[in-house]
Amino acid sequence: MTTLTDLNSCDAAAFVGTLHGIYEHSPWIPERALSGRPFATVAALKYALQTAVTKASVDEQLGLIRAHPELAGKAAIAGELTQESTNEQAKSGLNLCSAEEYATLHKLNADYNARFGFPFILAVKGPDGNGLTRSAIIETFTRRLKNQRPDEMAECLRQIHRIAELRINDLLTLTPVCGPTVMQWAETIGAWSEADDGLTCSYMTGVHQRTAAQLAEWMRDAGMETYIDAVGNVVGRYLSLDPDAKTLMTGSHYDTVRDGGKYDGRLGILLPIAVVRHLHERGERLPYHLEVVGFAEEEGVRFRSTFLGSNAVIGQFDMALLEQVDGDGMTMLQALTAAGHHPAAIAGIARNPAGLLGFVEVHIEQGPVLLERGLAVGVVTAIAGSSRYLVDLIGLASHAGTTPMNMRKDAAAAAAEIVLLVERRCSGAGSLVGTVGQLQVPNGSVNVIPGHCKLSLDIRAADDAVRHAAVKEILDGIEAICGRRHVEVEIEQIVSAPAAPCAPALMDQLGDAIERAGLPRYDLASGAGHDAMAMAKITDVAMLFTRCGNGGISHNRLETMTGDDAELAAQVLLDFLKNLL
Repeated sequence: MTTLTDLNSCDAAAFVGTLHGIYEHSPWIPERALSGRPFATVAALKYALQTAVTKASVDEQLGLIRAHPELAGKAAIAGELTQESTNEQAKSGLNLCSAEEYATLHKLNADYNARFGFPFILAVKGPDGNGLTRSAIIETFTRRLKNQRPDEMAECLRQIHRIAELRINDLLTLTPVCGPTVMQWAETIGAWSEADDGLTCSYMTGVHQRTAAQLAEWMRDAGMETYIDAVGNVVGRYLSLDPDAKTLMTGSHYDTVRDGGKYDGRLGILLPIAVVRHLHERGERLPYHLEVVGFAEEEGVRFRSTFLGSNAVIGQFDMALLEQVDGDGMTMLQALTAAGHHPAAIAGIARNPAGLLGFVEVHIEQGPVLLERGLAVGVVTAIAGSSRYLVDLIGLASHAGTTPMNMRKDAAAAAAEIVLLVERRCSGAGSLVGTVGQLQVPNGSVNVIPGHCKLSLDIRAADDAVRHAAVKEILDGIEAICGRRHVEVEIEQIVSAPAAPCAPALMDQLGDAIERAGLPRYDLASGAGHDAMAMAKITDVAMLFTRCGNGGISHNRLETMTGDDAELAAQVLLDFLKNLL
């Protein structure tokens, strides 16, 4: 059995020889990584090999991609693959393809090579380390054929790194502590949905209550004192031996958007439960109480009211929301009562800030930044504040053929100019982003100049001053556009949420834990809202982001991450918890 110590102590030839099969027919990669010895962790070794590829020339990177065989291609059929590739393709059953599946893959391989000039690369082990099904491979193949060449080349390199990561795990016979458990738990509750197709879990539905009960069971099995509170938050407390100790809180939400992903929110509950279970099995206690909270609602799908769970915890639950009505005419009060909860007890959920050490949330990034940098985890600097508006433009509907261009009051043309204004103003300004996500021409017709247009406006930034400056310029610009085009405008603000900066001391301790795991610290802002935004109103907060696969897609069934990243995030969180000052 090869160990990291062996790789650190052997001569250069033995190092390269041992790792020769990690990156397909490319010994130059371990040769260039050699200078990084000794590697403090396996993660550091993997990162050094990856960095060698990242710093290579484009021609070298293309050579690496082209060194890989086609999936179920001629080389596989002829038995000419490396042993590593043979094993990996066999574990996904690619050696057992039907005649129809072979024909489909042969056509996909040919189309892909014609489009990109290199073979399709896919780590055929899934996120949990098990083999992908043939249908999943064909579906991914088909989807990626639509990519642009630079994006697809980058994706191939990411897949090669994933293959290398799995091969190193096998070479070193690694035994993960938490990652596989987290992935399996995510699969279990991810299979429960209100919809027949895809994952939907909205507040106080049967699926939501079933998920809460399962989380509570896992918390109890992990050694926590557990209960479900009056708004549906699932709470597990891993108690310190000192009854007077303060409490560190962690957690995230377990509700989902419609047709959402398995890891958004839920990772931040499952991963700390797995870490606590590890501590409990070893008989270890922390010098403070650790409280894991599965917040009942963050997305606002059913009753259009976000952060219900975390707002209750900070003592700012709006009781008027109990009269909110869902699509079937049921009020939130009725839904809570039907689920066996007692709304009169909601006020008692509030935590005393004096007893808290802080709140730390683990979350998938929901974006491509860590993915593009080849990093499994990152430290969040702040959660972006948000300004949202509805913009109503009133022009004059008139005949498309008889109205001269210089006499039109075209509401859609004004809207188009506004969209470009938002894009221009919000580009290249750090964390600032701007989006027009809704755009309508009510009662529009092909032969009528649009007299009415509606659009939404969403401006976000990690710095409130930056956001406010952009909002002012954009709103002033909208007024100027409409004045010039003789279009009336009405603007309604629907959201104004301040940014939530993370506590520097907690950020530094997360960063130190990442570096002890063998990776460089990388800081980034969160453009999405999180329960940590609410918790920041009563205590210091920090967030650990984990890498999101498939180009950073989230709020989507394609959302994915790997068991290795879950394991590394668990190691970082465990280290952070043990060294919290």
